[in-house]
This record gives sequence, structure tokens and C-alpha cells, in this order.
Amino acid sequence: MRNRHAYLGPEGTFTEAALRALLPDADTEDLVPCAGVDAVFGAVRRGEAATGVVPLENSVEGGVPTTMAELINGEPLLITAEVAVPVEFTLFAREGTDAAGVKRVATHPHALAQCRRWLAANLPDAEAHTVSSTAAAAQAVAEPGAPYDAAICARIAGERYGLVPLASGIGDRADAATRFVQLSRPGPLPAPTGADRTSMVVFLADDHAGALAELLDQFAVRGVNLTRLESRPTGDGLGRYCFCLDADGHVADAALGEALMGLRRVCADVRFLGSYPRADESADLTPFLPSRAASEADYQAAARWLEGIRSGRV
Repeated sequence: MRNRHAYLGPEGTFTEAALRALLPDADTEDLVPCAGVDAVFGAVRRGEAATGVVPLENSVEGGVPTTMAELINGEPLLITAEVAVPVEFTLFAREGTDAAGVKRVATHPHALAQCRRWLAANLPDAEAHTVSSTAAAAQAVAEPGAPYDAAICARIAGERYGLVPLASGIGDRADAATRFVQLSRPGPLPAPTGADRTSMVVFLADDHAGALAELLDQFAVRGVNLTRLESRPTGDGLGRYCFCLDADGHVADAALGEALMGLRRVCADVRFLGSYPRADESADLTPFLPSRAASEADYQAAARWLEGIRSGRV
């Protein structure tokens, strides 16, 4: 059976570009566009797709709420790979439309947030409307009798749906990028590469002074670098939060493994989301080890020492 790969559609999204970067040899007929992030998760959970690709965070807007909610809740899935895609936005319209005729613009909420200053300066009277993806915006504008005059989307989407560009490079930040992750059902983890990232969701046991510090200490005392920390509501009432974390390293690393065990001891629950190669594997990822932290060899030696004591060798 051929492997199918789900992604946030329709065709022409930045997510499709991310999927093609992650799986350059995948056949087009095996790529399955889905109407929403939750639909991608559902396809993978039901076994209708071997993998799924969704946006996780943007360098300007931060985490993607729907993706975070799906990772926190529901049947667990593993992150097995990631890729960072530069995000450049173009204003597209139907042929014959000029800037003066643009009164209603459609785009994704994250794209809108990244183009607000340009819109305020160049289309101050236009109404902005949000849809499920930038490609869905282009698709909607291309349809006969469309309620929108223009779409903010990727160039590939505008061209795919037969639109013409009115302005390019309209993002407020030229260096904007979005991080996408590949999802799969639980199974063997990718092997350590020496340039890995581990993701998890941590649920505090109770709300007390120093609870977050106790969580962070599990990483700090072992010299494990955290690259992302984001709070999300648990849904159990106001003031109840869990924390989504990314850390340098692989669960097979002694220091990170011990940090996870420490979290499991002091927290109500820890949802492991995966250890996988970092998108920036070419960067210098030598772990920062403060003076009080031990090296990988120190951890292994200490483990052998403890094993000896437990077996009666003193």
C-alpha cells in the first residue's frame, strides 16, 4: 500500500511547500490536502495517512493555537521531523482588478497579522477577512461571484488559481518564517543525530509558588537548553495551564532523559511529543553546560556507579 501524506490544504499552501521539502520524493497523488489542522490530525490518527504536516509556530505570531490544542489533547501523535519555511506574502486578485478596486481582502489570520502595517498604509479602506488558509483565500477569490476582491497568499497559490499579483513582499517582516512539523502515529523514534530537538507538554501537579521554577530546574541543573516555553489553557477552568516545551537534545541523551524523569516525578503528567532532527542542524548546537552541570560522560559514569551499588558492588 502506498503511503499517503496529509497536509493543511487546499493546494498551494505554505504547508504543502513544507511537506514537499520534508518529503521531496513523494508522488503528488499521495499528497492529501485537508480542510483544517484538525482534519490533518484526524487523518493520521485514523490511519488514513502515514504522516501529516501542520504549522506549529511562526517567528512573528508565535504558536498556532489549533496545532497546539491537538498536540495537547486527543490521541497522542509523535513529531518526527520539522522544517522552517520562509514566508513571503503577495497580494493577488482576479485579472482586471487594480488596487483601487480592492475593498475586501481574504487571508489566514497569521498572514493578516504579518501584513497589517502594509494593508493600513496601502489599502486603508479595505476590509480584511480570515479563512482557513492562504491558499483557501486564493481559491475563494478565483471562484465566480467571489465575496472577496483579493487574497494575501503565497505566490504558488495565486498562480495555481489563475490570479494576478498586485503587490509582492507585503509582509511587515522580511525575515518571517514558519516552523512546520511532520506527525506520525507512535512508533520507533528517529535515531539521534547530535543535532536534535525534543518536544513535550507538561502538566503541573498543583498551583503553588515556585511550581514553574521546579519544572525549569529539571533542565537547568542538567545543562539542557530550552528553546521554547509556551503556556496553554488545559480547559479545566480559568487559571489552569499546561506548558509546551522544546529542548535541545534527544530523549536517548542521558541528561535530557534524566530531565524527563525529573519532570515525571514532580508533575501531574508529561506528554512526550517526540525527539527529531532540528531544522537548523548546521548550526552550532554544542550544549551549554554551566559549571555545576555534568557532561554526557559524567551521566553515564554515574549511572554505572549506581547500578553497581544496587547490585552489591561497593
